[in-house]
Amino acid sequence: MNWCNLKSCWRSHETWQTVYLLFLGQVVSFVLALSSFTSSLIATLGVDAPLTQTLFPYFFLGFVYGIVLLYRRKRLLVSWYWYLLLGFVDVQGNYLVNKAFQFSSITSVTLLDCWTIPWVIILTWIFLATRYSLWQLFGAALCIVGLGLVFLSDAGVGGGDGSKPLLGDVLVVAGTVFYAMSNVGEEFCVKKKDRIEVVSMIGVYGFLVSVVEVSIVERKTLESVEWSTDIILAFVGYGLSTFMLYSLAPFVLKLSGATMFNLSILTSDMWAVVIRIFFYHQQVDWLYYLSFAIVCIGLVIYSITEKNHVPVSAVEDGNSNAQYQVLTGENEASRNESFVS
Repeated sequence: MNWCNLKSCWRSHETWQTVYLLFLGQVVSFVLALSSFTSSLIATLGVDAPLTQTLFPYFFLGFVYGIVLLYRRKRLLVSWYWYLLLGFVDVQGNYLVNKAFQFSSITSVTLLDCWTIPWVIILTWIFLATRYSLWQLFGAALCIVGLGLVFLSDAGVGGGDGSKPLLGDVLVVAGTVFYAMSNVGEEFCVKKKDRIEVVSMIGVYGFLVSVVEVSIVERKTLESVEWSTDIILAFVGYGLSTFMLYSLAPFVLKLSGATMFNLSILTSDMWAVVIRIFFYHQQVDWLYYLSFAIVCIGLVIYSITEKNHVPVSAVEDGNSNAQYQVLTGENEASRNESFVS
């Protein structure tokens, strides 16, 4: 490729779409790192209320985006019981991962989040009929290899702290199964329906499910909490960061898909390292930086080869003849419209 062709490729709309998508994914990744940090801080302050943490972001999601939905005065495009199911699995994923902070370190929890990726690949392959090229699988494998180096680094610097790290690890892996189901369900909804409706309904039904579970599981725990300024600020920080995460995530899911979304947020581990440096003044092993570079390479490989999807048939609203071309195989005009918006 000569210099003129390279310059023309860089100026192309598709190239800027890829750059925009990668940037947006890293913004989501940073917000996720803030969410993990505040959740870990809440556990450090002695508060064991993972369900209560999620009440506030779910409430504000339902309130803010629900107002927009009511202003439109349109009927729901997806039946309410699907949103109830989506809200239920999302709450369980948040509960299990937030609960894991009680037993394991922030490094271990954020690292084990990577298990969401194979679950998402399996679920999209089965239920959305998504087909991945060898290059895409290679890019995903590179990201996981990069995080494997972080495991080695943690073993060297003693990053596996926690009262019951094994229990915490099991909770995180179980949580990633629910996260994968939530991501895939949200991907299908935002691509076939409306982003505002999906986010608002996840907020509404996530809040209702959380209220029920809090009244059953955490009522006595909340009565024993000695509230302080630090605890309240930690809850506020978690609520704001999670609200931003759920607001931004549909854009990544709309433009690429659940797998690219989870590959992007893998770098939240690296952002967590930055937080550790500034807040905890801890030394970071050189393997972290090598891991970050490998993850970035894997992301680029996956995003560049993502346009190689082929059309597949999907069943929607009982119509078996409806054609659904998943991920970036959608109509190009629709994708460009989403990019501009």
